[in-house]
Amino acid sequence: MGGSSFSSDQSSAHATGTTQMVATTKRARLTSIQAKGNASGSIIFKSGGGSGTTVATYLFGDEGLDMYLPGNGILFLEGIHATIAGTAGVTITFT
Repeated sequence: MGGSSFSSDQSSAHATGTTQMVATTKRARLTSIQAKGNASGSIIFKSGGGSGTTVATYLFGDEGLDMYLPGNGILFLEGIHATIAGTAGVTITFT
């Protein structure tokens, strides 16, 4: 089908260590995650900053992490904070 146009309000962020990936003043939906493989890798995502509420935890090894979160993704009411360990880098997409 021709003539259609598609738009997306996706954004991305990359981090190599624990950080606030989306400001706590923003509501966000996490839609994908990629992380470089390393033994005993982990990412803990929180809403409300580093001492906020844990929303999701991912553990992985040498295989790394490559996830698309279907539907509307995971809702974070107060930004996305990532506690990152055992990996050289994490990239997320969010709306």
